[in-house]
Amino acid sequence: MENIMKTIALPHLGLASLLIAAPVFANAATEPAFAMEQEAFFTQLASHCGKAFAGKVVSKDNADAAFRDKSLVMHVRECSDSELKIPFHVGDDHSRTWVITKTAQGLRLKHDHRHQDGTEDKVTMYGGDTASVGTSQKQSFPIDQASIDNFMQNGLTQSVTNVWHMEVTSSTFSYLLTRENRHFQVDFDLSLPQPIPPAPWGHE
Repeated sequence: MENIMKTIALPHLGLASLLIAAPVFANAATEPAFAMEQEAFFTQLASHCGKAFAGKVVSKDNADAAFRDKSLVMHVRECSDSELKIPFHVGDDHSRTWVITKTAQGLRLKHDHRHQDGTEDKVTMYGGDTASVGTSQKQSFPIDQASIDNFMQNGLTQSVTNVWHMEVTSSTFSYLLTRENRHFQVDFDLSLPQPIPPAPWGHE
């Protein structure tokens, strides 16, 4: 009887071991899949490091009129394994830099706004973190709480539901801002590099 019990118990023990191990194996399989899409997106942008590209506004909102009349240039200026800094030049205004950072949860987008003397604007370093894996070509960044607080403090209540998006293909990079009754989009031609613009304010 003892030998029979041992024979019966061992298969059950083996099954239990497999059941315990299975979730670990599943996590190991699914975890890289989350990072893979965002890693591919980050790598595509980083492949343009050191280059600048001209853009144009393609959205139709009247609020974008000032942007349509000025030259728009993005410059993939500073690149590391974990962070990209991409100044967005609007005519002679060199106050804007997009900062894309890898985090433990995904990707983070912040907008670094400076005055001409290099000091920070009171509305700066706003943005958000990815809430989903996205794709290798598109990532979305819903506004974070710190940005909501900053906007509220500075009277920008219309912006507290902002979602920013970035899209990249072999030929085009797009930056978008969306919220209810608001859509801003500028597309940059990645096939035709431009002369390097001046350093963004505060980043010499």
